Amino acid sequence: MSTSVCVVGSINMDLVVRAERFARPGETLLGGAFEVHPGGKGANQAVAASRMGAQVSLVGCLGDDDWGSKLRGVLAGEGIDIQRVRTCEKEHTGIGFVTVVPSGENSIVVASGANWRCTPEDIEEASGIIAEADVLLLQAEIPFETNRRAIEIALKSNTVILLNAAPAEGLSTDILRDVDLLVVNRDEAATLVGDDEREVAPTGLARRLASFGPDRVVITLGAEGAIHFNGQEMKSFEAFPVDCVDSTGAGDAFVGALATMRAEGERLKDSVRYGCAAGALASSVAGAISSLPTRDAVESLIRKAIPAAT
Repeated sequence: MSTSVCVVGSINMDLVVRAERFARPGETLLGGAFEVHPGGKGANQAVAASRMGAQVSLVGCLGDDDWGSKLRGVLAGEGIDIQRVRTCEKEHTGIGFVTVVPSGENSIVVASGANWRCTPEDIEEASGIIAEADVLLLQAEIPFETNRRAIEIALKSNTVILLNAAPAEGLSTDILRDVDLLVVNRDEAATLVGDDEREVAPTGLARRLASFGPDRVVITLGAEGAIHFNGQEMKSFEAFPVDCVDSTGAGDAFVGALATMRAEGERLKDSVRYGCAAGALASSVAGAISSLPTRDAVESLIRKAIPAAT
């Protein structure tokens, strides 16, 4: 049985520089190698889901420039339906400015460009795709009202709504009340609940997030794995040990794998385990889309880990 995931989200070109450390405020820091990679949370998660075996449609906007043309080619080459990806005249394609340090950690600043031109009207054009999808996958790199309209359409058609609330800064928690599954990392969770001092434990963050309305909450914890809260039970998941090269795209690999498994009707605990494996594999390869693993690679890592867990 085929499964479908409709992704509404951003499409960027990532400009990546490697450095010994992150620059301090006001400091100019000499970096090392420079790379250009396709990215953006919407595009990353669409490719991640496609490589996991889902039939994926992407709704978003690109600029009228060379990078927009290149990204169209990349996405089409991954087998993603991009009929609802609109080109915006006189606008640049979204750009992610990424710094990666030796530990594999990164910091990212995004110039939204065409992504911020994705409107509720674009969603109306894609309403049929959203209604027919098993899972609607959203992030927060496009306007709030655009995501809101997509959620309204999904609610009427019983499409599962998965929101990766990233970036979380400035995001209204009102959008969480109609979400079936919320996925955030620890920092995003703290931002959403107003834990400015970062004092609340992940389990406490999950409970607070659940109070805003989502049926289920997943918090990713990097090398510490992930937790899932369904409103009653809290479950922890260990990370898969890998050598971290670049964490860019690891969260998107997690979300794309999770969305695919949920679209297939898998139990959430099994879906989260697939997400953890996909995220681990992505962190072991440089780049965003270039690092996203295949279904075979994810399942191979899970099989190898089973003896260690028993």
